[in-house]
This record gives sequence, structure tokens and C-alpha cells, in this order.
Amino acid sequence: MDKFQTTIKEAVTVSGVGLHTGNPVKLTFEPAPEDHGYVFQRVDLDGEPKVKADCDLVVDTSRGTTIEDNGARINTVEHVLAALAGLEIDNCLIKLNAPETPIMDGSSKPFVDMLLATGIETQKKEREYFEIPRRINYSDGEGVEMMALPADDYRLTVMVDYNSPVLGSQHASIVNLSEFKDEISSCRTFCFLHELEMLVKHDLIKGGDLNNAIVIVDRVIEDDEMESLAKLFNKEKIEVKKEGILNNVELRFQNEPARHKLLDMVGDLALAGVPLKAQILAARPGHAANVEFAKKIKKAYIAAKKAKKQDITPVYDQNAVPVFNYQQIASILPHRHPFLLVDKIVKLTDNEVVAVKNITGDQYFFQGHFPGEPLMPGVLQIEAMAQAGGVLVLAGKEHPGNWSTYFVKIENAKFKDKVVPGDTLVIRMSLTGPIRRGLCMMKGEAFVGNRLVSEANMMAQIVENR
Repeated sequence: MDKFQTTIKEAVTVSGVGLHTGNPVKLTFEPAPEDHGYVFQRVDLDGEPKVKADCDLVVDTSRGTTIEDNGARINTVEHVLAALAGLEIDNCLIKLNAPETPIMDGSSKPFVDMLLATGIETQKKEREYFEIPRRINYSDGEGVEMMALPADDYRLTVMVDYNSPVLGSQHASIVNLSEFKDEISSCRTFCFLHELEMLVKHDLIKGGDLNNAIVIVDRVIEDDEMESLAKLFNKEKIEVKKEGILNNVELRFQNEPARHKLLDMVGDLALAGVPLKAQILAARPGHAANVEFAKKIKKAYIAAKKAKKQDITPVYDQNAVPVFNYQQIASILPHRHPFLLVDKIVKLTDNEVVAVKNITGDQYFFQGHFPGEPLMPGVLQIEAMAQAGGVLVLAGKEHPGNWSTYFVKIENAKFKDKVVPGDTLVIRMSLTGPIRRGLCMMKGEAFVGNRLVSEANMMAQIVENR
């Protein structure tokens, strides 16, 4: 999964008809800036109002997912959102001149092909995933069960059972979003014949066609009804073979209906507003359940983000007596001026240390590192973290000066903001596991105020000096 946000390289337009309204519609995907997300825009309405793709703005899930805001409504958003989310495109403006997205062939593949043709552009800001911390469950009490479990990527499994001799029980799954394009995006929407009759009766599926939907025949059809259906779909003749698919439409996969349910789920869960790292398991999902599940995920994400913001910044009381001052730190670490980069230790436990480095304008490295706009080099921020980590693992030894820590690996180093003269760098190093055979793993974070400016995962080896 990519680390950075993406958008498309240039605008691309497609024309079609809405499935239920039958209205012609032109849809345009346009590039969007970082942190924009997915936003629809009704360019046919006064003021060209925008509607964010947000589960809290869903107003109908009866035959697709509909969102509404600012006096504008967008029907059947799930296939468009599935294409964007399935290609891991983070930011896009979707313009329409009608209330419903085009149905195309009933799948996401036409949108996927368009988006790939115009190109995907990597942006500069990192993507923020919601890594599901613990199990999230949803049940509608009528047989629909959905579950999100912790995982290091995005996996989805769908199981469906319609008590139909035509469909039977089916399941579909992907273990990574990279499989979406080839395994899921081409799978078309479907319905049963009895649902089709109800939809026609209620003046829906005006844009329906046997080229954009799979109609499953679950009962015997008389000849006069065949003729009526042929007229409905503007066909000379309609047939049904024993497999029970109207007009003998060839399935693209044996379990195409289950795969389409997975497609819908990718689109609907995009309404949670954040890319996920999770394993999603769903039994008999539908748009209503998908949206309610997305709301639970969004709520958990907001709570986790709030908790992280509250907990992330270490407390630094300038009036408190330090655990170790500069001279005491020098008795533990082998570093000396100008390379001792920790001024004091303000917190020390068995698993965590908080250190402080005051960034003054006379630091030697400012003379040559962007002197016109002096910045503390990122490598020195990492070194300051390493020294704080050295204090953490050596302070408890009887003669700490007889030992040294040598960092053997640095991973996932990220520099998020500038560190400049006048800043106070507050560093937190935390052990992420027990020390074994002299090796220790640590998570390092550096803050200026409540801003996280850099972080890294490190491995160090503790060695006795000879």
C-alpha cells in the first residue's frame, strides 16, 4: 500500500445514462489537492453545490447509495467510489450534470479504465490510514453480519446466500486492493426477475438494459411475459437457458454476483472517509448495512484520532527538576560537544524516556544547513532520538559509562515539519518489545509544542566497552 496520497493527472469525462432515472448524464473526474477526498459536484444546479462522499450524508440505500447536501442529491455513487478506492486514488472531484451517476455496464470497470488511462499522480503528503485497532462488529438483526479486524493491509471477504437454485451460496474475496482492478471491477450489478418487475412497477430502472445488469430468473416465464420483457428492453427476442440468466447473458465470473457485492462494499465503505488497513468479513451485505458499518468505522476512526492527539504529546514541565541534567547525561553517553544532542532527561521509566534539546541559533550546523533559513538536519533529529534511547537502556546499569549503544537499523523515518532556531525539541523514545540478547527495538518521536516533527523505528545493540 502506497505511503503517499494520489490524484489523477488530468480531467477525464464519460457520458451515459442513470440506471433508475434514465436521464443522460455527463460525469467528469478532475484532479484534486491533498486531503480533498472524494467530492461530487452538481454543475447543473444553481451555485454548482458540492456533496462530500460521507456516510453521514447518505439519505437513501433502497436501490443504491444516495448522498445529499447543500440542496444537491447524488444517486448511485457506489460504483464510482469503488473505482476510486479500488485504485487507491485519494483525492478527486467528480462533476455531474444530472442527479445520478451513469450506470455504464453495471460495474466499475469503465471508470477504472478511464482513470488508469488519464494516469494516477503521486502527491507529496503522506496517506493517513485508519489501522483498525480492535474488532468492530455490525449486525442488522436480520441475518446481515459484518466485521472489521486488525490487519496490515485491506482485505475483504463477502459471503452471500439468496436461497436461490440459480445462485446458491457464493463467496468472493481479495487479499489486497491491487486485486480489485482485475478480479472485482468488471463484475456487474444484478437483480432477480421478481425485483425487476417491482422496479418497473415503481417507474424505476428507466436506464436499465440487459447490457448493464444481470437479471436472474428464479421462476418459469411464460411466452407472453418473454415478449413483454423484450419490449421493455427494446430487444427482438429474450431467452432464458436452464442456468437462469435472462437473455443468456454470459457471466464474467462464476461468482460474479458475490464479487459485485464486494465491489459495492468497497464503494460504500469509502464513505467512511479514510483508507483502511483492516480485514473485512461480511455475510449477506447490502447498501444499508454497508453504510451503517461505514458509520461505525468512521466513529471509531474519529475516536482513535482524538485519543491519539490527546496522548501523543509528551508532557514537559520546564519548572520540574530534571531526572538527568546535561552533566549527568555526559556520564552515561560517550558523546561530547558539539555532538551531545540531549540537554536533559525529564522522564524515565523502564520502557520510556522523554528528553529535551533546546535549539539555539548558534548551533554549529546552522552555519551550513540552509543558512538563509536555518533548519535542524533530519539526521541530527534521528541522532538526538538515538542518544535519548541510549540513556533509556543504559541508565539502569551499575556502571553505564562502561557500555555503549550502537544503532543497527532505522526504519520508517519520517520528517513532518521544520525544526528552527528557538524551538524546543521534546523527544520520546519507547521500547516496543523486551530487550533480548542485547538488542532492543524502539519507537522514536520528536515534538515541537504539540506538533510531531519527526519519527522513526530503531533497533540498537547494547555492547560492553573493551
